[in-house]
Amino acid sequence: MQQIIIFLIKNSYKLLFLLLLGISLTLTIKSHSYHRSQYINSSNAFSGYTYSKINNVKEYFGLQQKNEDLARENARLKEILFNKKDTILESRIVVPNILSDFVVRQAKVIKNSYTKQENFLTLSKGSFEGLKTDMAVISDKGVVGIIEKTSKNFATVISILHTKNPLNGKIKNSDHFGSITWDGKNAGYVQLIDVPKLATLKKGDTIVTGAQSAIFPENIPIGKIEQIFAEKTSNKFVINVRLFNDMTSLGYVYVIENKKKKEKETLEAETEKDPTKQ
Repeated sequence: MQQIIIFLIKNSYKLLFLLLLGISLTLTIKSHSYHRSQYINSSNAFSGYTYSKINNVKEYFGLQQKNEDLARENARLKEILFNKKDTILESRIVVPNILSDFVVRQAKVIKNSYTKQENFLTLSKGSFEGLKTDMAVISDKGVVGIIEKTSKNFATVISILHTKNPLNGKIKNSDHFGSITWDGKNAGYVQLIDVPKLATLKKGDTIVTGAQSAIFPENIPIGKIEQIFAEKTSNKFVINVRLFNDMTSLGYVYVIENKKKKEKETLEAETEKDPTKQ
């Protein structure tokens, strides 16, 4: 308290000057319309600038929620798209089908490896959200991998960058297919093998998922043909495919459940065991 009194006595002339200045400015603004309008305009400009900055800060901290909302909406739209039998011939007005083959859920990548021979990702959702083993995982740009294991709140994914995780792939707009593998060298490329030399293809052609897969819907993008090699010891091509996805930078992804996967696999297994087929 004593220090406050000493400060007031020591700066009494300055404080008195500021007080008189404030009173004079107030009287001037109140008695002259021009000065009053200028003061109001200046106050509005300052408050507008302040509110704008505050709003920008709020929007920045709200980006995560907005991203989650957008990812959820994208999942719903992808589910509708994957369940369309013919995206060209059908009406552009899309009506969701309650008996659809595919269910799409969104999740976030919280861990990602891409420098090993056998790479994995971890997702922010698990069995509690309906995620199960052998569900497809994609991003907006294309194939990411397949769910390997789940816990209540998390799931691990075998990345497409995995030397022991072949996927069924094909040349877009063609019935020629093969297996997508990874040679463990470059995180930007995978290889499409077992493609017969009768196939018509060229650099720049798009590679997509094939119809043989019970996990991925057909025609999910994978990448573009970068190089084509003809095997000398066989009648097949080995194709170097540049991935559409940047596998070193993944955020939100979409998990796809094929509701008819079990039925298809059960029928195929029974057919293979049929003694009349031996």
